[in-house]
Amino acid sequence: MVKLVQDEENQRLLLDDHKEKHFTSGEVVRDIIIGVSDGLTVPFALAAGLSGANASSALVLTAGLAEVAAGAISMGLGGYLAAKSDADHYYRELQREQDEIDTVPDTEAAEIAEILSEYELGPEEYGPVVTSLRNNPKAWLEFMMKFELGLEKPDPRRALTSAATIALAYVVGGLVPLSPYMFVASVDRAMLTSVVVTLAALLFFGYVKGRFTGNRPFLSAIQTAVIGALASSAAYGMAKAVQAV
Repeated sequence: MVKLVQDEENQRLLLDDHKEKHFTSGEVVRDIIIGVSDGLTVPFALAAGLSGANASSALVLTAGLAEVAAGAISMGLGGYLAAKSDADHYYRELQREQDEIDTVPDTEAAEIAEILSEYELGPEEYGPVVTSLRNNPKAWLEFMMKFELGLEKPDPRRALTSAATIALAYVVGGLVPLSPYMFVASVDRAMLTSVVVTLAALLFFGYVKGRFTGNRPFLSAIQTAVIGALASSAAYGMAKAVQAV
């Protein structure tokens, strides 16, 4: 008994000493990336296109702010519906899995054994696990959802959080290319300033995105900036072409 207590205490001390550093906010970061990426690119392309059509700084700013507002609402709504759809799918599968456990428990238990055997466990090793799960219906259901279907229980606040995060990130990103038009009256100078500021922001954002997603930061920075530059160049070129007709 004393040895058992000592072993448990040693395991607790080992866990206290070993603090794993895993990044666990992937969904929030994904929402920020979606919002900022589109927020930097779409208003930037719009402003460049209007500048190419010789619109005034005031007109570019007005149209840009309208686009940012509409884009934030649209993107936020898209994030909400996507998260809500994921939650609805999870609970449909949860009910279906519960029905299967109730009606064909032996088949579901065999599926547990099959899943565990994929981890190179033998019948004498996974047998007690199968028995324990059958005696704990809640744990059994959670096991099947996670390991058979690969589904995690969604956060009930996920849909609203996703919508707010994407919308706010879009607004923050969208104000970057539009900010020069707030302070520079000449549309040509405002556009050049917007290009410099936005490309710098795209490079920085791409680098940070690469660090968070595990990709090569410098490559991510260059790719993000190139995409933004191509979008704005296309919009500016089309505006000039239409104007020349």
